[in-house]
Parts: sequence; C-alpha cells; structure tokens
Amino acid sequence: MPRDELRERAAFVLERLSRRYPEPETLLAAEGAWQLLVATVLAAQCTDARVNMVTPELFRRWPGPAELMGAGQAELEAVIRSTGFFRNKARNLRETARLVMERHNGAAPRTMEELTALPGVARKTANIVLWGGYGINAGLAVDTHVKRIAFRLGLTAAAAPEKVERDLLELFERKHWGMVNHLLVWFGREVCAARAPRCGECELAARCPRNGVAR
Repeated sequence: MPRDELRERAAFVLERLSRRYPEPETLLAAEGAWQLLVATVLAAQCTDARVNMVTPELFRRWPGPAELMGAGQAELEAVIRSTGFFRNKARNLRETARLVMERHNGAAPRTMEELTALPGVARKTANIVLWGGYGINAGLAVDTHVKRIAFRLGLTAAAAPEKVERDLLELFERKHWGMVNHLLVWFGREVCAARAPRCGECELAARCPRNGVAR
C-alpha cells in the first residue's frame, strides 16, 4: 500500500480510538518516573494487574533508588516473586538503583541512551518511562498489543518489535507517539483481543484488512 494511504489509515485509527479513549493512561500504578521504571521492569512477562499488587509493598519498603540499592537480594526477591523471573529482576533493579544514584543524581534518566544502558531496560521500557514519566516522545513502545493490532490493521508487516516501531514512527506524528501506545494497548485489551477479536463491535472494522484473523 502506498505510504500516503497508510498515513491516512493511521490518522483514521488515531481519530477513532481517541474518541473511544479520550484520556488513556498507563495501566501500571506509579508515581513519577522512578516508580514507573521499576514497575515497567517488573511487568516484563507479567501482567500489569499483578505488578500493581506487588509495587505498593515494594515502594513502602524502598521508596526510591537510594533505599532500593541497599535492599538485600533475597528480601527483594521475596517481595517481587509473583511477577516471575524474580531473581533476574531483583538483580537488575538493585543494580539500576545503584547506577541511578551514582550517575543520575537519584533520578530516572531522561534519554533513550541512558535508560537503555541500565540492566533489564530495552527500548520498550525506555519509551514507556520517557513518555509516562517525562512527556518525552523519543519513540513508540511496542508490546504484544501494539504489535498485534498494527499488523492486523496493515500498518506494518514486520514481526520484530524494533521494525514495528520504525514503521509506526513513520505513520504517526511525533507528538502522538506516546498516546498511540496507550490507545492500542487499551483497544487490544478491550476489543482487539488476541484469540477472539470483537470485530462486530469495532469502530475500525471498515478500514481493517484483518490480517491474521480467521475469517
């Protein structure tokens, strides 16, 4: 499909989903960039709902990076165990806290390069922290919902998250990148589910090629 037509479809998607979700927010409960960074690291291979059950106790014990860097490995593992991969996550969070204190004056970094230099932080996590914590559109976070829906809508044919992100960045204006992530995540949870998409209730159906959806 010509690039102009893809951009027009992307504009249609943005307009319709913005009507459905006028003020979409991240599903992770977090106050500030540091808490969002920790919560997003914990959310890898875990549901946001589960993370939200864990973080209140985590932040009660270790409110910021200064406290978390001094947490014992076993003690931190016990608190975050239910999020899965808890040993690696605990090691990464303790080291991240140390680096944030030593290199960034106790604040979560504000650039893609600095964030992705932290252990356990890839582009998706960095994009979420930059947008959600600082309002910075450095990229577009691609999770399973974004990847699935972008493919179904014909906005990308790529499978690798980095390539999906690159395709979407070309179709949406920079000022909308962070919002597009939130819109597609909410839409993926409520309408365009992985196994049983509710196409009959979808305001995008008229323009959706339904790639990968059984007819």
